[in-house]
Amino acid sequence: MAEPNRCKAVVAVPLATDLLERLTVHDVTHIPGGRSDGSFRSAMAAAEGLLVSSHVHVDRNLIESAPKLRIISTMSVGFDHIDVDAARERGIVVTITPVLSDAVADLTMSLMTMLARGLPNAMTAVRANRWREGAAALGGDLAHKLLLVVGFGRIGQAVATRASAAKMRVEYVDLRSDLPAFASVARRAGLADGLYEADFVTLHVDLNEETRHLMGPAEFAMMKESAFFVNTSRGGVVDQVALAKALTEGEIAGAGLDVLEEEPPAPDDPILSAPNCILLPHVGSATIETRYAMAVCAVDNLLEVLAGGETPHALG
Repeated sequence: MAEPNRCKAVVAVPLATDLLERLTVHDVTHIPGGRSDGSFRSAMAAAEGLLVSSHVHVDRNLIESAPKLRIISTMSVGFDHIDVDAARERGIVVTITPVLSDAVADLTMSLMTMLARGLPNAMTAVRANRWREGAAALGGDLAHKLLLVVGFGRIGQAVATRASAAKMRVEYVDLRSDLPAFASVARRAGLADGLYEADFVTLHVDLNEETRHLMGPAEFAMMKESAFFVNTSRGGVVDQVALAKALTEGEIAGAGLDVLEEEPPAPDDPILSAPNCILLPHVGSATIETRYAMAVCAVDNLLEVLAGGETPHALG
């Protein structure tokens, strides 16, 4: 890494002491509260670098208020919280932290296992003193079931590896044509082509105009009544009202969601009362090891760009 000149930067996330110490080569304003802190906007006026998480919305107004900004380093793999177009217009580099694949893939497999075996209902039965009822219910195996992976980037491939080890049959769909060959994983021509036969469908795509509500009423209607749906990517890629309806009317057998269209959901959101639906509070990367690795990567990206270098984690 090149020796940097001292720059001003804003770190708008909590960071471990050792990582903050690495940033002392620059003049850093640490604002763990992000934009909710009144000092945030004034600090951005002179900032050349900004480190955020997916909880900090970096919109056009904020970008325009920071005339010296050169890099937005986000501690996430998703970037829908950043106005990337506004950043590109200014020549601002946007970097991500693609080091969470294993944690998200593990969670995806956990959700599929819980759905297949009916574990949420079994856990409820034990706590409700209905032990025999819970013990008598039969679930299903993952082995030999067909999994459709929608989006075959780093996380999708990590899920495919784990699913193959669990003896599942794996297929995928992806808009990109430059993906590497993957042993024992077949490519489907399109989403509709794969939905009809899949026993499990799992989403691993970015949220953008092409993918918003990728799964809607028509897509859920294509799935088998015995099929399970999992989303650990972004809530907006699913028409959540359509999903709740599909679950309530028995169009699909169940769903596991780590992400929702609105986080947290409104108290009257239909998804909260939908049957056989596992809901988690966006914890896909929430392991000690992964969150630290993400923070390290975000700091590395910030330091490299401020030093005038390049990083492989910059958006194209």
